Amino acid sequence: MSKKQNTVFVISGPTAVGKTDLCVYVAKQINAEIISADSRQFYKELSIGTAKPTKEEQKNIPHHFVDFISIEKEYNANDFEKDALKKIDEIFASGKNVIVTGGSGLYIDILCNGFDENIPDANPEIRKELNELFAKKGLSALQEKYQKLDPKGYSIIDSNNPKRLLRAIEISLITGKPASELKKGIRQKRPYNIIKIGLSRERDELYNRINLRVDKMMEQGLLEEAKNVLPYRNHNALKTVGYRELFAYFDGDFTLEEAVEKIKTNTRRYAKRQMTWFNKDKEIQWFHPKDEAQIISFVSQFL
Repeated sequence: MSKKQNTVFVISGPTAVGKTDLCVYVAKQINAEIISADSRQFYKELSIGTAKPTKEEQKNIPHHFVDFISIEKEYNANDFEKDALKKIDEIFASGKNVIVTGGSGLYIDILCNGFDENIPDANPEIRKELNELFAKKGLSALQEKYQKLDPKGYSIIDSNNPKRLLRAIEISLITGKPASELKKGIRQKRPYNIIKIGLSRERDELYNRINLRVDKMMEQGLLEEAKNVLPYRNHNALKTVGYRELFAYFDGDFTLEEAVEKIKTNTRRYAKRQMTWFNKDKEIQWFHPKDEAQIISFVSQFL
């Protein structure tokens, strides 16, 4: 590894682990700007349910790709890779350091390694067939289909995200191989070092933080925020934990109390899947979020 190159510090971990506070602290210590790789924090209309950094935090430390696009527009991983790489170059050119953070393992992986060249383009006929299956039989039909095609991939995918399920099934059907086995292409070499830091807590500690954060979100107005974006419920960013359960409440499927409990349960399950994803990456150096001195000491080696 060359220390003469610039270094991008990637700070990842499960939801509610404490990434935002730690990133702001580190950014102040090393004169860095922060790039969010959280695919839901991109949207202006989604604030409470995505646990965005506060306005004060964003004012003190520049945060990029937070509140920069409307939910009315589509923004995908390919768009993010292109825009984030450009922003990284701009930050380095200004003489500052770069921190990339988020719980979206896919977006972090794409930014670090690029798209896998083994993954085929979409097939319109297969996509149409799968969309019809989803429309007629719902999410459970997609889950069952992908679990049969790719048990290993199913164990780590966000199985409540229909877009990712559809794409994984499509890849498996086009190639005749499990989608999880195809992600072994040549990584794209970035013109800077990439150092990965993972944040973790004991399970009971993390789950308690998740439960408390959901209660706080409800107190801050998550229900009203969900009402405001209800017309866009079919947008991929809203087919996720926190909004999906409240939409079901609006439909009369749950009481509000039941919906809140489901948000907590599904968020805990999501955090578990996130850790499964991140634990596969042997380049990650793990810390507890309160180990600030150790983290700064580790980061300082590469400056």
